[in-house]
Amino acid sequence: QVQLVESGGGLVLPGGSLRLSCAASGRTFASYAMGWFRQAPGKEREFVAAIRWGDGSTYYADSVKGRFAISRDNAKNTAYLQMNSLKPEDTAVYYCAADTRGWRIATRVYEYDYWGQGTQVTVSS
Repeated sequence: QVQLVESGGGLVLPGGSLRLSCAASGRTFASYAMGWFRQAPGKEREFVAAIRWGDGSTYYADSVKGRFAISRDNAKNTAYLQMNSLKPEDTAVYYCAADTRGWRIATRVYEYDYWGQGTQVTVSS
């Protein structure tokens, strides 16, 4: 019912910034909560940030709080993850996800219904 496509990943120096985009298909984007997750090789996929559909409220993992910001532009059917003060430990494949229960903030992988293909973020000097 929905397709998600991430973009904006790449190589960045420690302390640098990067903005990821997630383009969503369909007219139902406005009703979905959106989330960002990341997965490093050999590790479990972990929650990064989420934004609720109803009031646009946001929630962040402790590891990125104060450095990352999630946002959305419903007119463009796009969600974003602004990443600042990047650290080498932020290196991972970043995935966007859609939660059809748009009024909640979900932090677990199983709570999301649709996933993008992922985009690689590498923070290295």
